[in-house]
Amino acid sequence: MPGAKLDEIDRMILAELQADGRMTNVELARRVGISAPPCLRRVRTLEEQGYIRGYHADVDPRELGFDVSVFAMVRLVSQSEAELSAFESRCRDWPLVRECHMLNGEVDFVLKCVAPDLRSFQAFLTGELTAAPNVASVKTSLVIRNAKAEPGVPFDVLEARLARKA
Repeated sequence: MPGAKLDEIDRMILAELQADGRMTNVELARRVGISAPPCLRRVRTLEEQGYIRGYHADVDPRELGFDVSVFAMVRLVSQSEAELSAFESRCRDWPLVRECHMLNGEVDFVLKCVAPDLRSFQAFLTGELTAAPNVASVKTSLVIRNAKAEPGVPFDVLEARLARKA
């Protein structure tokens, strides 16, 4: 089971850093109940093993003038691995696309996009996204408001699953 090979201290470190990635190592060590040097070694190991992918500021797009958020549901003409990879590569190159998820079902991809205004998004939609090779159709939904945006995973659920397995 994923997460099971980590001990309780490692999981506590991940939970604390997920909640506040800016805390000092000394504070992190205090919160998880170990001294600072082994805490730092554990954090570095968690980074090297890929449990920690990075540290980021949670920037408010609207405060920076990106007033439009849109989810775009994209269907492709062909779902060959080469075409799927090519589309993913294009998504990584489009600055307005902030997330790209391949799905199973009627829609091949859902993209989370931000733009300064509707005109900018419309230009991207018609000039780049729908014009991209292999794109069969695009349906969009404008975000009215965001009620929840939690990063990472619910560690309380992980701990409950591990307790049931023990």
